[in-house]
Amino acid sequence: MIGSKVERKEDKKFLTGKGRYTADITLHNQSYAVFIRSPHARAKIKGIDTAKAKKASGVIDVLTGKDLADDKIGGLIAGWKIVSKDGTDMKCPAHPALATDTVNYVGDHVALVIAESLQEAKDAADLVNVDYKVLKAVANTGDAMNAEAIHDGIDKNLCFDWELGDKAKVDEAFSSADKVVEMNIVNNRLVPNAMEPRASIGDYNSSSDELTLYTTSQNPHLSRLVMSAFNALHPEHKFRIVAPDVGGGFGSKIYPYSEDVVIAWAAKRLQRPVKWVCERTESFLSDCHGRDHITKAAVAVKSDGTVTGLKVDTIANLGGYASLFATVTPTYLYGPLVLGLYNIPAAYCNVKAVYTNTAPVDAYRGAGRPEATYLIERIMDKAAKEMGMDRAEFRKKNFIKQFPHQQCLVHNIDSGDYDAHFDKALNLADYAGFEKRKAESAAKGKLRGIGFSTYIEACGIAPSAAVMSLGAGVGLWESAEIRFNPTGNISVFTGTHSHGQGHDTTFAQIVSDKLGVPVENIEIVHGDTDKGPFGMGTYGSRSLAVGGSAISKACDKIVEKGKAVAANMLEAKPEDIEFKDGEFIVPNTNKKKTMGEIAFACYLPGTYGEIKSPLPEGMEPGLKETAFYDPVNFSFPAGSHICEVEIDPTTGETKVDTYTCVDDFGNLINPMIVEGQIHGGLAQGIGQALYENAYYDETGQLVTASYMDYCMPRADNFPEFRIDYTCTPATSNPLGVKGCGEAGAIASPPAVMNAVVDAIGTEVTMPATAEKVWRALKDKKSAQKKAA
Repeated sequence: MIGSKVERKEDKKFLTGKGRYTADITLHNQSYAVFIRSPHARAKIKGIDTAKAKKASGVIDVLTGKDLADDKIGGLIAGWKIVSKDGTDMKCPAHPALATDTVNYVGDHVALVIAESLQEAKDAADLVNVDYKVLKAVANTGDAMNAEAIHDGIDKNLCFDWELGDKAKVDEAFSSADKVVEMNIVNNRLVPNAMEPRASIGDYNSSSDELTLYTTSQNPHLSRLVMSAFNALHPEHKFRIVAPDVGGGFGSKIYPYSEDVVIAWAAKRLQRPVKWVCERTESFLSDCHGRDHITKAAVAVKSDGTVTGLKVDTIANLGGYASLFATVTPTYLYGPLVLGLYNIPAAYCNVKAVYTNTAPVDAYRGAGRPEATYLIERIMDKAAKEMGMDRAEFRKKNFIKQFPHQQCLVHNIDSGDYDAHFDKALNLADYAGFEKRKAESAAKGKLRGIGFSTYIEACGIAPSAAVMSLGAGVGLWESAEIRFNPTGNISVFTGTHSHGQGHDTTFAQIVSDKLGVPVENIEIVHGDTDKGPFGMGTYGSRSLAVGGSAISKACDKIVEKGKAVAANMLEAKPEDIEFKDGEFIVPNTNKKKTMGEIAFACYLPGTYGEIKSPLPEGMEPGLKETAFYDPVNFSFPAGSHICEVEIDPTTGETKVDTYTCVDDFGNLINPMIVEGQIHGGLAQGIGQALYENAYYDETGQLVTASYMDYCMPRADNFPEFRIDYTCTPATSNPLGVKGCGEAGAIASPPAVMNAVVDAIGTEVTMPATAEKVWRALKDKKSAQKKAA
């Protein structure tokens, strides 16, 4: 089954409208909630008058930050401790789930109205009067360190000033370089925009003292841990979190939000269900955003094109508060990857994380890896051009050639063959024929450019000992439990969570392959903290490499017990039993038992008449095994993406004409699902390069707070993608797999932008909108006239 294009088991319910999302759930005696959000980016709260709202029709209660504080409900936390280069800890302000004294971005949570119906809650929300003293906002990433501090005690709005690498060695490389290439790089802010907006339903059972939260989460167990241990909502053993079907996450649903805390607390306080469903504009304002870096980078190059050093100086915007994984994204998920897949012997990365009066920024598809890849691939392109070298050959000259490879920064890359996927991509893209196509475009009055992106990413964030030594608040292992019932069907419980990746199918394929049970007899269970073992959720392309490996280990335990039972039944020694294709066999005989027979036998511990018990003496009945897996290393997917664009110089409109990618994801479990993941990632990455941009004005107002102003890519913005693979299996996990879910979003922005810059012959920042490209061409023409 592994490697087969099995159709997704879960698609039938989704395609026929039978999915069950949080917003679909209606509980008995359910009430409805609406949040009062700040219209100001930065302001003091002088008072909140809720009297009129509380008297409005259908209103059950209006709750404020004071109520939350009186009940001793803790605030949101930053879950990864970063230490500045001077040895001081990062500076994180208090982040109450409902603001008490100050609001720090438009959309910040101020109060909650709960009513018998949604319309009554909305009407009453208009009656809540909040008295604000508006303060000057800090909205621009580059200006934050020179502006007034928005949080008391945090000078220069600086959360941390972090470094990685050997600065002295880098300085030496630059002093001996034949050429230094410098570049200013902006990685624009994005809004995740999952198809399903966030939602939460709190439900408290006073008779059992059990609190349940239904929510759109990628990470139910971790959310329960955080809300129990740090928010003090409820004891963990009586706190259940259920994440039903989730319509997309892309990182933005990893962490608990204020809404989760407040809705669960309100349900417990009122002792009746409370439901909140986010509207799209609320999502724009309050979902954690992604990216938002300003970087100065430089490479040192020898005359033969060898890159000997890399300097990176980045300002990363955290927004108004430090969200759960916000601090690791621009540090350990970003810094080590700025080297790309190049053998650069010396590198230094400095990251200053700043607070601004904007929505919090946290993990978004790729989380640090897209920013790192964009940086190195853009400057490698520029360096090749300034050296007068072919951009493809310049890359190949600097590729890592030998594996395993210890980077000069952090990672030890276990496997890869970068020439193989780049050569294959160059051939598929017909790089040799590009000049002919460029001439054909010119004949039509169009500009044509080609761009490369050769990327690497670190997936399956691990091992726990390493990440915890670097500041993670938890280990990043994964768990699985496999339960056979007597008739041979299987329930597989996993700590990861699916929000579109096809876990129901790929995990079933692994179990089918390992145990010889048909896929249709295997059920995958996830998203409910009361059902499966504690797990660490889904993000960072960890589900297969870490979660799938836990499932594989549990399968191995099942097989070992099965061998002992089969040996007892077949009058053989356990070490003599072979297991293959779902059968336990005594070699060189016709004696064998199927997995189904063994499963049934495991539930027959006694002797019935003359029938002897099939279980060895002293063996526990049943067939159920649990495994925890903590990987020894990250996995390192890599690949080569090549984009060709055609630009109309009269309008600046850019068309992605062809797009080719060859990726190395190690062993593929289901190539069809991998292809779907690549398509989705490419859509998001190309969207960032050409269309998407979250823009705040100088007062901190989000100008792009709806689809009228925030441009999402559509199907007609893309060509048919050419997709292929190479394979160097990972050695860090038993399946030999590497993550695929983020690759498209990581690799495509620099591929597209390198193609755009190649076509117009001048720099332009993301997103390369038609207006921006048109202006860049106009400015270039004016500069040429002046020079003449």
